[in-house]
Amino acid sequence: MALSLRAVRRKIRTVKNIQKITSAMKMVAAARLRRVQERVTAGKPYALKMKQLVEEVGPFTVGIDHPLLTPRPGRKNPCVVVISGDKGLCGSFNNNIIRKAQTFIDELGGTSVQLITIGKKGTLYFRKRGYNVLQSFSQIGVNSPFSEVQTIADAMTGMYTSGKADEVHVAYTEFITTMRQRPHVGKFLPIEPPGQTAKVEASSAGRPAADKEYIFEPAAAELLKALLPKFVRNQVYKFLLESMASEQGARMTAMSNATDSAGDVISDLTTAANKARQATITKELLEVVNGAEALAAQG
Repeated sequence: MALSLRAVRRKIRTVKNIQKITSAMKMVAAARLRRVQERVTAGKPYALKMKQLVEEVGPFTVGIDHPLLTPRPGRKNPCVVVISGDKGLCGSFNNNIIRKAQTFIDELGGTSVQLITIGKKGTLYFRKRGYNVLQSFSQIGVNSPFSEVQTIADAMTGMYTSGKADEVHVAYTEFITTMRQRPHVGKFLPIEPPGQTAKVEASSAGRPAADKEYIFEPAAAELLKALLPKFVRNQVYKFLLESMASEQGARMTAMSNATDSAGDVISDLTTAANKARQATITKELLEVVNGAEALAAQG
């Protein structure tokens, strides 16, 4: 059934209002994405220096006894940390990471696996389906204090150091480009300090274990114990920033597509309105001509 001209015009106004909203959301997502990228750029020197320090100290601390480095046999009590978003309207961002995480969790043991969720979407999804969600957090914002990151990192490491979990895995979305994000699940704890593997391989090949000699004060083992918690928190911050950037990139792309689609709908509706208006004018002209002919025939 063809719509009336008034109905078509009403739909055009509605779609234009929706287009304004999606366009505004696209600009907001672009601004937030830029701020996240600036935060990543600003924190990169610290992250690189922290990684360099751990790599330099690592070869001198083989055999160190630290809770975050002690492997436990088997996967009796694994824990999975799922990082999703708090809001929708970001394309398939939340669905992709939740589906990836659920597949991995089901392989480990399904509803018996311990979960820590970050982001309301993941929390609601897994709780609604009976999964064992022990703790949940909201996704951090661009300007959130680092204390919020520290709270999340302490919850993740606490699962391992307390013995509640034999392994801790993290499911998050890697930010590649604005148009492309990739869901990823990786092992987080226990960690192996970068540099220890290189020492073992070099020693087995008959080469020197380290190219440089250092005098440590305090001892290398004590230094690594102080560096590891900071290293872990920096890694957690990296996961959260990657997920945040991926969410804003996905939202920016989705809102851009929605704005373009709204423009196409408006164009189609405008064409339909013009046809309806032309049909109305033609009908009125025909009525006038028929009336004039009837009057002429009577005269």
